[in-house]
Amino acid sequence: MAKQETLIRLPEVVRLTGLSKPSIYRLVKENQFPKQVKLSSRAVAWRMTDISTWIESRIAA
Repeated sequence: MAKQETLIRLPEVVRLTGLSKPSIYRLVKENQFPKQVKLSSRAVAWRMTDISTWIESRIAA
């Protein structure tokens, strides 16, 4: 059975990273932050593993 991926919404991404909403979207546009997953026509989320990996890369840098 495949491992289930946890999806998190923008407020949680802001809380985990300490970045503002505009900073997150700017970094996504610049390909420096994980891209979001489209859930519906007006809803997006991020994969928790992608955000965790990004945070770890920032700590290592």
